[in-house]
Amino acid sequence: MKVLISTDIEGVAGVFHAEQVRPGNGEYERARGWMTGEANAAVQGAFAAGASEVLVNDSHGGFRNLLPDAIDPRARLVLGKPRQLGMMSGLEEGCDAVCLIGYHSRAQGRGILAHTINGFAFARVTLNGMELGEAGIYGALAGERGVPVAIGTGDDVFISENRSLFPATHWVETKVARGQGTGVTLSPALSRDRIQIGVQNALSNLSALKPFVIAPPIECVLQTQNSALADLFCLWPALERVDGNLVRFNAASMGDAVRMLNSLAAMSFMLR
Repeated sequence: MKVLISTDIEGVAGVFHAEQVRPGNGEYERARGWMTGEANAAVQGAFAAGASEVLVNDSHGGFRNLLPDAIDPRARLVLGKPRQLGMMSGLEEGCDAVCLIGYHSRAQGRGILAHTINGFAFARVTLNGMELGEAGIYGALAGERGVPVAIGTGDDVFISENRSLFPATHWVETKVARGQGTGVTLSPALSRDRIQIGVQNALSNLSALKPFVIAPPIECVLQTQNSALADLFCLWPALERVDGNLVRFNAASMGDAVRMLNSLAAMSFMLR
């Protein structure tokens, strides 16, 4: 059994403020240590469940947050960008299950540090009529390759948003959201314990999991944070302007849809 662990930071226990997720300050350095700890807990759970190989994908920001010298040496790390599969890089090697560790609520959601892919640029992402966050988008990318999501960890809002997409998936609640930047958290140590046990239990029941698939062709309707971003994105001939801050494009697969969204996110930096 080969397992991919995709690790974000906003859903990690103890993380509540933007400073904790942006490099260049002491708060971030503490938080990336907690992120690495939760990734290690997932690695330990995967091997306890019988995994033969584990890949850990650093899936936050610039994709270079995890501390390589602190990662369980049995695992291999996926670091850096750009990459075609983004938060699901590692699937190219042929995986049997994906674990979403430290994930968060979608843009406009009520969860802690909620956003979708690029909080500066994207207000809402809808695929074939479904409003999705990163878990739904990247879970569907894994599903397109026949790989199910075994477990998701993060705050209670993240979990409630995604239960219906992944009905057989195991969930670990690391904190309870009381707003965008406030809530009640487990200690990092307790969160790690629950993640390790959760991953082990989820992967021990792999046969019960089904991939989440969005059938192509895929229509993506993207609400931007302002009309200037819609102006910018529509310089790309594949995009159609629907309204002031609403654009649309079609994709032949989830892989193509993810590549387009990540390309638009990169374009947005010229307006920062």
